Amino acid sequence: MEDLINGRCGWCGNDELYIKYHDEEWGKPVTDDKTLFEFLTLESAQAGLSWITILRKREGYRKAFHNFDVQKVAEMTAEDVERLMQFDGIVRNRLKIKAAIHNAKLFIEIQKEFGSFYNYTLSFFRIKSL
Repeated sequence: MEDLINGRCGWCGNDELYIKYHDEEWGKPVTDDKTLFEFLTLESAQAGLSWITILRKREGYRKAFHNFDVQKVAEMTAEDVERLMQFDGIVRNRLKIKAAIHNAKLFIEIQKEFGSFYNYTLSFFRIKSL
């Protein structure tokens, strides 16, 4: 029970950004493909870093990656990668930037095959009858 503080998980502590994320987003089902792409991009950027670091750069990611418009991100070029390597609003890691672009292309392919990325995620939970 000591992990709960004022009805919240203890990990968000007193940080206003963490509290807002906890109360409004954490643990809530997401069915919208745009939001799923946003989280895929942010989670990929988070590798090796704390989540609060990424939350603090979230607005920068929105600017850098066309408000998470998957089609626009998929069309980004090597020149965009170089531009983003100079942009302070995100984690400036070449592999993570390139991964976001590559993931956008794969995301679109998955949408084509399954009708939506959300449908793809559901495919992991479908139980096949015997």
